[in-house]
Amino acid sequence: MKKQTLSEWPAQKCFPTVGCTGISLTATDGSYIQGRTIEGSEMDLPGQYVVIPRGKQLQSFTPVDTNGMKFTAKYGVVGLAVVRPEFIAEGINEMGFSCGLFFFPNFGSYEPFDKAQRENSIGDLQLNQWMLTQFATVEEAVCAIRSGQARIVGLDQTATVHWRMGDARGNQVVLEIVHGKPNIYENAVGVITNAPEFPWHLTNLNNYVNLQPGNAPRQHFGRQSIFPMGGNSGFLGLPGDATPPSRFVRATFYRATAPKLKDAVSTVMQCFHILNNFDIPIGTEHPLGEAPDIPSATHWTSVIDLTHRKVYFKTAYNNTIRCIDLQKIDFNTVCYQYHPFDSTKEQPVEEIVIK
Repeated sequence: MKKQTLSEWPAQKCFPTVGCTGISLTATDGSYIQGRTIEGSEMDLPGQYVVIPRGKQLQSFTPVDTNGMKFTAKYGVVGLAVVRPEFIAEGINEMGFSCGLFFFPNFGSYEPFDKAQRENSIGDLQLNQWMLTQFATVEEAVCAIRSGQARIVGLDQTATVHWRMGDARGNQVVLEIVHGKPNIYENAVGVITNAPEFPWHLTNLNNYVNLQPGNAPRQHFGRQSIFPMGGNSGFLGLPGDATPPSRFVRATFYRATAPKLKDAVSTVMQCFHILNNFDIPIGTEHPLGEAPDIPSATHWTSVIDLTHRKVYFKTAYNNTIRCIDLQKIDFNTVCYQYHPFDSTKEQPVEEIVIK
């Protein structure tokens, strides 16, 4: 890794994002799946897949240099990164432990960077890189965070993030750092978006207790009979905007009403279908006529099969679903590498020729 200071980073730096949405599903056969979108409404957000072999020597950035914590990869990793290969936004290791970061503006606050503790400091955007290379389960990662094995500091002073961790056993937690204190919540609802804090989102669900799958019943007001105007009237009132609270509610109800499918592959595809509902069309986040020239604010969508160690993804430029199977990688011999998601930023179209 070339030595590089923050002043040499790309102009957009880290996360010019509007939001991300994460869900999890479990198949009938027990396969555990986690999916998410990642958004950036200001510009094209560079994305790449990254392979980290066992034994790889790594070091964290700090807010002032590249002289943070040093660590060696205990486990092989495949990650999906933004802006730089070090900044893994979503990934999984060979043990089935997965973690992802989500934009968390205005509510998170880390400990201030202390140069005297730089050797124990890990940048927030590299916390996934550290956790994925070091831990096999959620329990191990949580113990390390709580015991202070790493001092998490912010690399981009304009934003903070929070994290989702999951493992092949189906465990899932959310990590949020507020006033320098790590808060860890069990994620029983299986959904994550952005600000505000995770417990607030859970409380907010109570505002939608009336929602139900299917149709609302016919009612009578005096002599006036009212009835559903069409299917899915039980979900009338489900918020449709792209704010984090609305996306959290929508994802929760879509996930809760999704039928449990038989196996991992069908559940992975189901996860993609649900997440299609969270694509943010470009133009909705900007004044009329000021949207950037990108196909969507949703740059990519990924789904990870934690049980079978497979990473699936598609992008705004290419909706073809691609897959990386960790069980086909020899992490003892593979080289550290990273590659852009799309070699050509153009959607392939299959022509059907009629004869």
